[in-house]
Amino acid sequence: MNIHTRNVNTQPDQNAVEEALDILRNWVGHADETEIASLDADLLAQILPQQYPEFSASYNSDFTVNEAYRDSMPDLQNGPTALIRGAKQQIQHVGISNFRLPICYQTRNGSDQTLQTSVTGTVSLDADKKGINMSRIMRSFYRHAEKSFSFDVMEHALDDYKSDLESFDARIQMRLSYPMKMDSLRSGLQGYQYYDIALELVDQGGVRNKILHLDYVYSSTCPCSLELSEHARKERNQLATPHSQRSVARLSVVLSGEDCLWFEDIIDLCRKAVPTETQVMVKREDEQAFAELNAANPIFVEDAARLFCAGLKADGRIGDFRVIASHQESLHSHDAVSILTEGSTFAQTSLDPKMLASLIHSG
Repeated sequence: MNIHTRNVNTQPDQNAVEEALDILRNWVGHADETEIASLDADLLAQILPQQYPEFSASYNSDFTVNEAYRDSMPDLQNGPTALIRGAKQQIQHVGISNFRLPICYQTRNGSDQTLQTSVTGTVSLDADKKGINMSRIMRSFYRHAEKSFSFDVMEHALDDYKSDLESFDARIQMRLSYPMKMDSLRSGLQGYQYYDIALELVDQGGVRNKILHLDYVYSSTCPCSLELSEHARKERNQLATPHSQRSVARLSVVLSGEDCLWFEDIIDLCRKAVPTETQVMVKREDEQAFAELNAANPIFVEDAARLFCAGLKADGRIGDFRVIASHQESLHSHDAVSILTEGSTFAQTSLDPKMLASLIHSG
């Protein structure tokens, strides 16, 4: 680079400065990276930014998007096969989780309830597709959420985004907390019990299944501990109390036939199978009644699974099912668990490592 120098005591005028900068910029445009890196960093800062346009740093709230502008925008997620990273492999489920919105549910008595609902929506992805447009899943729900009920919303949304996203399989799950008013055992009080419920619609291989999941929370008194306590009273006049604990059963059922299985129906089924449901409103007479109810229904975790099973098998609206029971022991520092399945839908070789931990009821 050959730049004419001036006497150090001579102050360059503006024209001379601009002329020198133009020469430097022209040189930078033709120099290689090694030559450019040899320049002073402060000098480079004055030269290189001039190669780029000055961008606006303020938000333009008046800017509107037309079709031409939208078509010009890049869409990497729906890009060509060449953009796929990793193995070109089919993905069974890709989508969104915990997208929340209000959904209207019908109750058994004919009234409606609008409840906050957490949605998980996924579709399959072919091996030669880069990705999906996930916002379409949410848009499908919003199109139907205000004019349909529970499973109907899922049916319409699943039809929409299976078509929009050109997928062969799809799955939607909606999770909610369902309130039901519960009577106390003896005092005449009432309070709301909340049930963790999930509705699942699975479309796989052209076959569509509706699945309902319910967590039922109850008290389990150990039959062995009850007998040992009574033995101590009888043989040694020793006061002893059997151990009991808060327990959770997760029932998952495939809906079968045209008749509706209401949320209230499966809750009633659980209460009939294992009547020691935890209580909401309690006075002294209710607490005494609950102690008597537990003594009348001592239950091992194996008993719980089989009692729920008997109730589910007797209901013609239910096809395949699974019962997971967890007795969260007050005697041991571990839990007692059992898993019972009927049919192929829930049969599995491997267990999710966190599945049983998810049954811990935090209130």
